[in-house]
Amino acid sequence: MTAQPASPDEPLLTIDELAAAVGLTVRTTRYYASLGLVPPPVRRGRVAYYDEQHRARLELVRALQDHGFTLQAVEGFLAGLPADATVEDLALQRAMLTSWSPRPREELGRRQLEKVAGRKLSDRDVDLLIKVGSVERTAAGSYVPLPSLQVGVELLDIDLAEEAMAAAGDAIRRHMEALVEDLTDILRRQVLEPYRREPHSPEDAERLERTMARLRRLTLESVVTGFQRAANAVITRSLARD
Repeated sequence: MTAQPASPDEPLLTIDELAAAVGLTVRTTRYYASLGLVPPPVRRGRVAYYDEQHRARLELVRALQDHGFTLQAVEGFLAGLPADATVEDLALQRAMLTSWSPRPREELGRRQLEKVAGRKLSDRDVDLLIKVGSVERTAAGSYVPLPSLQVGVELLDIDLAEEAMAAAGDAIRRHMEALVEDLTDILRRQVLEPYRREPHSPEDAERLERTMARLRRLTLESVVTGFQRAANAVITRSLARD
């Protein structure tokens, strides 16, 4: 990965300023740079500086990590990007890959998981949380709490057959994945492809990213509202038949 020459009027950042702008530590930023995840810095004498291209790539790395990608997978993804990818192109990729979870993905040990759950968890409890989609178990044996963790914890105290909970979790995941695939297809064809066809500036890319963030929030709210409306319709039809 080679560095593109910085424009004379483009603001340059020191590594401390770059790390602060992206929300990483300087140590982590240096480590990512050592792996080649960002281009070499721009040199001004003996001082290394970083421009918007470096920042855009580093923000993309962080988005991929928050999404659960390993560093090896991040390297593979970045290697597949065009060498001349612009700041706007990188912002577009980040907008598509930003996690819908309100907080970054984190891998926890058993005790840490119990602390987040707010209670002691038996092996059966953990297995059930995994079955209902509230926790993921990694290949290394650690646990990733999902946004529905507290819902799953409350289900542990409900007198309901484990098979019924697992079946409900499978049904929710199956239909949610189909919904997300449909919505993603619409987003790509009707929002992102028209955007790519038109000339755009860094400000346009920032507006698109803000729009994507609002779309994520509104979509989640619409899913809840739509489920409530559909449930009421099912109840109404059931009462009519009775």
